[in-house]
Amino acid sequence: MTLDSLAPALLVGAVIVLVAILGVRFAGRLGVPGLLLYLGIGLVLGTVFEQLNFQDAELAAVLGYIALVLILVQGGLTTRISELRPVLWPAVALASVGVLASIGLVAVPLIFFAGMSTSNAMLLAAVLAATDAAAVFSVLRKLKLSPRLRTVLEGEAGFNDAPVVVLVSLIASGAFTDSPWWLIAFQIFAELVGGAIVGVLGGMAARWILPRLALPAVGLYPIAAMAMLVGTFALADFIHVSGFMAVYVGAVILGSAIRLPHRRSIIGFADGLAWISEIGLFVMLGLLVNISRLPQALGIAAVAGVTLVFFARPIAAFVSLTPFRWGLRERLFVSVAGLRGAVPIVFAAIPLGLAVTGAEQVFDATVIVVIVLLLVQTPFLPMLAKRLGVILPAEVAEFDLESAPLDAMDAVVLALDVPEGSGLIGVFISELGLPKGVVVSLIVRDNESFPIDSNSRLRALDRVLVVCPGDARNATEARLRLVAKDGKLATWIHPPEPVKRNHEKPSWPRVVANKAKLIFSRDQ
Repeated sequence: MTLDSLAPALLVGAVIVLVAILGVRFAGRLGVPGLLLYLGIGLVLGTVFEQLNFQDAELAAVLGYIALVLILVQGGLTTRISELRPVLWPAVALASVGVLASIGLVAVPLIFFAGMSTSNAMLLAAVLAATDAAAVFSVLRKLKLSPRLRTVLEGEAGFNDAPVVVLVSLIASGAFTDSPWWLIAFQIFAELVGGAIVGVLGGMAARWILPRLALPAVGLYPIAAMAMLVGTFALADFIHVSGFMAVYVGAVILGSAIRLPHRRSIIGFADGLAWISEIGLFVMLGLLVNISRLPQALGIAAVAGVTLVFFARPIAAFVSLTPFRWGLRERLFVSVAGLRGAVPIVFAAIPLGLAVTGAEQVFDATVIVVIVLLLVQTPFLPMLAKRLGVILPAEVAEFDLESAPLDAMDAVVLALDVPEGSGLIGVFISELGLPKGVVVSLIVRDNESFPIDSNSRLRALDRVLVVCPGDARNATEARLRLVAKDGKLATWIHPPEPVKRNHEKPSWPRVVANKAKLIFSRDQ
């Protein structure tokens, strides 16, 4: 690319992104998943404009990995450890035992009925075994599923990329047939455990570093967080352990940190990157597809798709979840909700880039299965969820609290929202029972700020600014969460406890509250 072609390329890219964003709303009214729309844009562009014909499978796999890392970061940051912990082992079982069961069940009919070679059948079965993080995060979060049902599916999508990419790489390189099974199993286990260890260390390091940075601009915090998490993936991959496992685990640990500064900015930045990654990934894969070859893979795709949907996925789900005593309705929903999207296509591009014999057939069959499942399976999920009764009624929004350090002061600004149904509604400021020295400095209601006095009372959808000394932060957050849960009764159920202070420090000045007002007003 030259400077003369830069402007046209940027113009085409901007138009594609805008069309994809605007088209999602229109596609949603027709019941068509937005991810399929992105893929369709790539297919149309690659067919109509020959200069956009993209056939570099190796580059597509590299760009796909980058996009998947950013998508996993967003999914991990928005997954709480408190939600993941109760379903951790079911999610791991789905991502390990479920993956192996799915590969075996799909490969057998491909060998005996579709006439594929053993290696290509295993390759196609392996790429189809991975559920897609982008599809799971974007589709399931629109449904009001129970937290454990939604989290186990998201955890599966976050974890199963790691074993599948190892298997696909081994099969594509020929090492799968040349090495004993126990060595392959040990290699997969070692990569996954190593990736998890790197992810824990990277996430804990990010949790410790970010609150202590005191950066001069809010916009630097999301960049720093993203750099740390992407660095976690790179470090894991460099030492030959699972980078996908590392980045997801690290993002979950960082996103669950109570003292994460500028949480909304970090998650909003990650969310934007994930969206552009999804759009770019599906459009790029659409450009990579050769439509003229697809009819030749219809038979193989039909065998693989039918086996996957009606046999492999349900059996894998029941085998994985039965030891954990999950209900029948939940297991039925999990057996259908294994969404496929860009991940199988990206993994299918790996053997295509290595010029493996039969790789084009595997890639084309994968594309067909993904398109059909996105078109049929995704719109069916809301109806199935209602039918099985796994959708919950409207619930009170989660108590939301974010923080930011004040430069050159041992102080923290806490910003909290008062959701509908919260116990904070109707509570006077004097009834919060905050630790000594903590100041409620500002209330923003309907985009207008109100001064604080003894008659100030919280209402639904208020945004409240609280300034506290650094040594009173934990007690302040704990107190606010108790009042959000129990309302005015919190004063009687949980009497306020005094905060232990370093008496050598000067008394808390009101000027901190005034500075917090200025900072908040400037950010607005």
